[in-house]
Amino acid sequence: MPGDPRLRASDADRERTAQLLREHHAVGRLTAEEFEGRLEQVFQARTLGELDALLADLPAIDLYQLPSAGIRPTRRGGSGPRGPGLVPAYDGQLLPARDVPWIAWTAATALAVVLWVVIAIAAGGAAAWIPWFLLIIIPWRLILMRRRRR
Repeated sequence: MPGDPRLRASDADRERTAQLLREHHAVGRLTAEEFEGRLEQVFQARTLGELDALLADLPAIDLYQLPSAGIRPTRRGGSGPRGPGLVPAYDGQLLPARDVPWIAWTAATALAVVLWVVIAIAAGGAAAWIPWFLLIIIPWRLILMRRRRR
């Protein structure tokens, strides 16, 4: 029976118990003295029951749980597009902050080209084929390239 407290503990069992004690100490459930004392006992333990006894008065922790939603990555260094900050995308994923302006430029370019083609087909004249969208896209791209160099 795998949960039998009389079974001998492996090194992996001891390390998992030590990691749980580190987590409990990090959140303040154990004082430094309690943590050190229990950690010594972890590496002297021979059975699973002895390891379980070291955690008996502590709540269960899932070492594989995802980080809290309250933890937000922050931008280090100065402000500006070259910082390693992250911003949330529409689906909750995080994108590098420096990529967001380029994604917006790409989406706006695609939309402008589609709109230009639709207007040109609807108008049907030669003047309708003048690529007016370039007056928006080219300066915007130049601005983004200048910001990227800084």
